[in-house]
Amino acid sequence: MTILLLGSGGREHAFAWKMLQSAHCTKLFVAPGNAGTASIAHNVALNPSDFESLKVFVLAEKVEMLVVGPEDPLVKGIFDFFLNDSLLKDIPVIGPSKVGAQLEGSKEFAKEFLVKHNIPTAAYDSFTKETVEEGCLFLETLQAPYVLKADGLAAGKGVLILQNLAEAKEELRNMLVHEKFGSASSKVVIEEFLDGIELSCFVLTDGKNYKILPTAKDYKRIGEGDTGLNTGGMGAVSPVPFADAILMEKIESRIVKPTIAGLQKDGIIYKGFVFIGLINVKGEPIVIEYNVRMGDPETEVVIPRLKSDLVELFMAVANESLDQVSLEIDSRSATTIVLVSGGYPEDFEKGKEITGIDSVTDSLVFHAGTTLDQGKILSNGGRVLTVTSFGEDFESAIKKSYQNIEKLNFDRMYFRKDIGFDL
Repeated sequence: MTILLLGSGGREHAFAWKMLQSAHCTKLFVAPGNAGTASIAHNVALNPSDFESLKVFVLAEKVEMLVVGPEDPLVKGIFDFFLNDSLLKDIPVIGPSKVGAQLEGSKEFAKEFLVKHNIPTAAYDSFTKETVEEGCLFLETLQAPYVLKADGLAAGKGVLILQNLAEAKEELRNMLVHEKFGSASSKVVIEEFLDGIELSCFVLTDGKNYKILPTAKDYKRIGEGDTGLNTGGMGAVSPVPFADAILMEKIESRIVKPTIAGLQKDGIIYKGFVFIGLINVKGEPIVIEYNVRMGDPETEVVIPRLKSDLVELFMAVANESLDQVSLEIDSRSATTIVLVSGGYPEDFEKGKEITGIDSVTDSLVFHAGTTLDQGKILSNGGRVLTVTSFGEDFESAIKKSYQNIEKLNFDRMYFRKDIGFDL
């Protein structure tokens, strides 16, 4: 089977690495890919959101399955584009329909879905530029800290958590009136703050049946001790040590089942991943957000733990036969540490030569923001590489990742030295 994978990050390199282990995958294209995917698959210089160019390529190369890594093409409706095109409609797309993708594309849509289907979530309200002063009054009814979320996609950076009421009001005005996050913050959801420890639950669904993948916990802030600015993610651990059988039963019965049932009730076509961001508040799981694709860097710890054939799982999603496929998981822990460019998530430089990848042993190096230039691997983004290792527990896995990071180098390379500190 010829497969096209969309995306260019660490998530896509991990997907490519796993899909190529399947006998079903005879040729893999990645658009646009990175230096890591170039070494194992065929990179194609295509924009994942340029649907017409993708169509030309898919037909020319006789692509038989499309796997969508990032959220942007899903929110823009790539599933519907294929479904409604007579030449493309028989090619399965792994990812939800445009309406399903609104679970990530609109914070307000997601909150309304959660409330409608009685899925536990924080109290909230949403506001626009016209109702900004009502939003300020709503903030006065809440206890600090105050949570402000840009309604649209803001590359994982559209959430502010503020301790001071006056500052929260000022930032609400910045988001709505001064367009701090552009059109993504033309509407802002204000949410009750929940105090607990976060984890991510990943579900693969064919729209009727589902499989719960390994849990993971990622670390969003740039600084050690979870301080500083939010990033796309600085590291991840799987499984989450506190996600015991009791908590997982609550997650499945109160959150996963009602989510899949809610999609069916609302007539939403959904064939792909549901990433459920949760917070464990005194043993009770509560939904913070939905994403409609796998997380990054969580993919780099979840996918390596799958013993099952990933392409077979995707085929079952396409055929709505996921209940007939077994899911086998490696019992070991996996951890990943993200190496970023100096200055990230603010201004950073690209084009730094990366050395030492070939000397890494007993760990997986997944490329995120990298590119090839005359045989050299160069940095090409804020998050550059992730180093994933296995261990009998997360401490031994983390130790192995840090030992291998010492072999890697690029100018102003930075990473957190405390991943897993709170576990």
